[in-house]
Amino acid sequence: MNNLAAPEFGVQNEPSAAEIVEVFNRCFSQAHGVKMLGGADEPLYVPATLDKPAELIFREDFPSSALHEAAHWCIAGRQRRESPDFAYTYIAAPRSDSEQALFFAAELRTQALESVFAEAASVIFNPSADNLTVDVAVFASAIARYRPKTEEWLNSPEGLRALQFCHALVELSEGNRING
Repeated sequence: MNNLAAPEFGVQNEPSAAEIVEVFNRCFSQAHGVKMLGGADEPLYVPATLDKPAELIFREDFPSSALHEAAHWCIAGRQRRESPDFAYTYIAAPRSDSEQALFFAAELRTQALESVFAEAASVIFNPSADNLTVDVAVFASAIARYRPKTEEWLNSPEGLRALQFCHALVELSEGNRING
């Protein structure tokens, strides 16, 4: 993977959210009992039950939202995957400066992995503050600086699911370039 040079990078023949869902589900549905779904007003993770696989639900039909939720799932350990929304507490915008700093701290690892997924899939990555009144430039720089740790993690046993998804996204992207 190339180093993240800027907060946004190139895209041609961007895959659809449906294609990303297909890749995610092909990689993880059977082996991990999880199904990715789009079309929601807000993202949500619902743990598996005895008769139903876990559901990883992303916003509307946005490829970037699918990749972001996939990053959360790939980072989450077994215990977090047993809790709704990975046991995260969400504070909606507007946020105080300290609440926004906590948001950035909680999202750094996820958005760094999302940026890797976006690059693999040829999807434009835009860091998100989840707050329209905040400048994301400093956060974008933090994501870029965190990239080496993300790449190191991808090559560790804990990063295997994310690496598998990343390779599948590269195949999707290459197929879209050939067929596009």
